[in-house]
This record gives sequence, structure tokens and C-alpha cells, in this order.
Amino acid sequence: MAVNPSSIASLNPIDIASHGPVIPVIVIDRVADALPLAQALLAGGVKVLEVTLRTAAGLPAIEAIARHLPEAVVGVGTVVNADDARSASEAGARFAVSPGYTSEIGGACRALSLPLLPGVATSSEIMAALADGFSFLKLFPAEAVGGIPLLKAWASPFGQVSFCPTGGITSASAADYLALPNVRCVGGSWLTPADAVRAGEWTRITQLAREAQALRAAS
Repeated sequence: MAVNPSSIASLNPIDIASHGPVIPVIVIDRVADALPLAQALLAGGVKVLEVTLRTAAGLPAIEAIARHLPEAVVGVGTVVNADDARSASEAGARFAVSPGYTSEIGGACRALSLPLLPGVATSSEIMAALADGFSFLKLFPAEAVGGIPLLKAWASPFGQVSFCPTGGITSASAADYLALPNVRCVGGSWLTPADAVRAGEWTRITQLAREAQALRAAS
């Protein structure tokens, strides 16, 4: 059953885009890396952190960040069902991001008062998300499904929708996405390179975060 749009006001995502132009999409293999990685991003001015559920370390990493770094806005990515949403909320996630959208996920997040950034890749998915009260959406996987030309094409029929494109975006292409009027922020994994995390190169990650924060002004 679709969520009643009139009852979904509490589900409007927190204004994550107001904190900066890039949301890091974080994959953590070792829980011990969670706090120093989050601290490195915070030092670079990146406050909103999307920790994915792609590894077993995801949930405990969210819990560690939520408990020890309250200044961070830690959320959960790769939410694909209601159980994911519930587990992440219990771990302390402050928002959820899904690769696609179903009313089950929307309803679960509504019940949890967990703000949701739903993923879409087609016009039909946008319409389904809009019907359930969501107008700030994640385009995923952005580059694979059409990227900038697709977002430009959607601007007219979906003028009430704003996007956070994620998937295949790099430091080189991010500014072009951010220049679009219907893009509020982008998601990217380039802020937390796997080799830098493995080696504990936190200064490098801080620098990448600083560069990402400067992207809006350059776009």
C-alpha cells in the first residue's frame, strides 16, 4: 500500500544538501576504521556521512560514529528492505538512502521517523516516489542510466523534484552535475579511496574532503 502523502511530512529528509555539495558513499571493511575515517572527513568539512550496508562492518560502524561523533550526521546507505531500515535506525542512523524505491521502504522509514533519500532510475520510479510524498531523490546509478542528459530531460516534467546523483561520479565530473538547477548535491566514493582507508591515510582523506567542499563554489 502506498504511503499517504498527507501523513509523510515527518519523512522529509533532513536538509543534508545544506551541509555541502558532496555526500561520501562509504564502504567500511573494518569497524576499527570507522572513527578515524569519520574524523578525517569532519576535519575536511564534510559532516554528512553515508555508510553503506555493503559489508558486515556497516552497522557497527554506524553505531560507533553515532555514539562517539555526534557532530557527524551519519546515515545508512544500501537500504533495500524494511529490516535494513529498522536495524540502521537502532544503530543510530539519522537518515537512510536506498538504491531504488518501494512503498515498503517508504512505509518502514515513516514508521521509524527515519528520513529517506530514495533511489530512482526511471520516470515511473520518480512518479511512485512522488505519490508517496518524496521529492528529493537519489539518481542511481547516475552515469549508467543517463547522467547529466537524463537530469536535463527530467527538469521539465519533474520540475518539483531535486536530485542527489550517485554512481560513477568523480571529482572531475561532480562540478558539471552540481551546475544543474535540479541537483542539490552529489554522492561519491572518491572521498574515501579503499587504498587510503586500508593504509590509514587520514590526511589524504581530509584533503579530498576539503576539495569536495569547494566544488559548489566552482560549479
